[in-house]
Amino acid sequence: MNINEVIKSELQKALVRANLPTDVDFVVEIPKDTSKGDYASNIAMQLARMVKRNPMEIAKLILEQFEKKNTEINKIEIAAPGFLNFFVSQNSFKDLMRKIEQENDRFGTCNYGQNQKYDVEFVSANPTGDLHLGHARQAAVGDCICRLLTAVGFQVTREYYVNDAGNQIHNLAKSIYVRYQQALGIHVDFPDDGYHGQDIIAIANTLKEKYQDRLLNRPLDDFKEIGIQTELDKIIKVLEQFRVKFDVFTSERMLYQKGWVDEIIPYLDKKGYIYQKDGATWFKTTAFEDDKDRVLQKSDGSYTYLLPDIAYHRYKLERGFDYLVDILGADHHGYIKRLEAAIEALGYHKEQIQVIIHQMVRLMKDGKEVKMSKRTGKAYTLKDLCDEIGVDATRYSFASKSIATHMDLNIDDAVKKSNENPLYYIEYAHARCVSILNTAADRKIEFLCESSKLTHGKEIQLLKHISLYEKVVLDAALTMSPYKLTNYLYTLAQYFHAFYNECKVIDEEDMETSKQRLMLVKITRIVIKNGLELIGVEALNQM
Repeated sequence: MNINEVIKSELQKALVRANLPTDVDFVVEIPKDTSKGDYASNIAMQLARMVKRNPMEIAKLILEQFEKKNTEINKIEIAAPGFLNFFVSQNSFKDLMRKIEQENDRFGTCNYGQNQKYDVEFVSANPTGDLHLGHARQAAVGDCICRLLTAVGFQVTREYYVNDAGNQIHNLAKSIYVRYQQALGIHVDFPDDGYHGQDIIAIANTLKEKYQDRLLNRPLDDFKEIGIQTELDKIIKVLEQFRVKFDVFTSERMLYQKGWVDEIIPYLDKKGYIYQKDGATWFKTTAFEDDKDRVLQKSDGSYTYLLPDIAYHRYKLERGFDYLVDILGADHHGYIKRLEAAIEALGYHKEQIQVIIHQMVRLMKDGKEVKMSKRTGKAYTLKDLCDEIGVDATRYSFASKSIATHMDLNIDDAVKKSNENPLYYIEYAHARCVSILNTAADRKIEFLCESSKLTHGKEIQLLKHISLYEKVVLDAALTMSPYKLTNYLYTLAQYFHAFYNECKVIDEEDMETSKQRLMLVKITRIVIKNGLELIGVEALNQM
């Protein structure tokens, strides 16, 4: 348990001893002005609203009941209008340093999730073309969420839902077949709703070279299979380049073939959630706080998109997952209530599904929006981004912003080799740590897991920030917000560079301090490396 959590725990115990309410929401944080304390809490002011008493008086009551023994707290002061300020002992960070050194690349992980099972479904682009910027954002953030959940003790399955049963796949097959005929010299008009991409022409040319005209009389379903597999293989390849690997690919057609889709209406009907109106079959989603009921089967007998989606989520839940996460595009916002209604109607709890909506991405260069790739002359794809600014920069850029906000990805900023680029700044901190540690190793200088000599303000600032890492990882995981971790890493880099600029790490005239500072550098490197790993970015050893 870090110092922040120790103080929180002891404050809760003090509330019990002081006969004050314990269900109060308060914080323990590092104040901007550390001369007034290493940590500060607003607990007295939060309680003042509940018990209608002066916060200074409440702070005094808590202080009288606070047990400093075994907490590494040297002194506690009360400051207006009711803050409790805590001063920690110089040796309080020794245990933290030892823990980080011992756990190394496991530092920051925990068993909070106790192996509960998460299924995270993301990207799930139709296998009809390249992955665009929205898919790229989903891929980066979705994979980061999976890494974070795994780090805090959940079992995570990355799932890709292959939409291979709809009209778009029919149009894909028609497009391939027509291009195949054209490749053979047969004059045939291209369908109005066909796919005009160069990839379709490439598939057709490959078929011509391999089979000549032997496929001319094959059913359209054969071209569906060829198109789906070719496009999906291409998607998988670029995702793996982006360091995103899926555990499961679930086929929509499989749900139909196994009867899962056809079972849904009778199943819901038995539970009283189905009715007929205007020749259509309706699902009573208003029974689950939706703003209106939804059609599952149209009057012409065809199914709406919602029906196979309900079957798919039933399929996931019956595979034994405790929680489902769906990452969907901005145009799916109205879908959240429908999915929650479906989960409840199926006999589960709506809390078992979390739908994350990602907002739009604009690509910027020279202050202007960029819509076309210079390389291809077409809309930017994930592959274009990886080729132009690199996998690390692309992943970091997407992870560094809340997925719920619109985002401008500036190509110029992402490739800058300067401190103006947050990723470069963090990578430089890691490379600087490695360089210092290599120098110490060459000179055979030992590290000392001790903090008694680390009295400089920049050393304390760095140590306190490092002590927050485990808490930040857990918070980023539980809120599914990777940007909280990138923000933490950027601040960590700032504190490390400030420490490096003011504190001589290897000082021949004071080797005792040098050995302790080397340990501080070592644990800083571990935390940066571990944090970057959680967002899928490589920690560089040299710049």
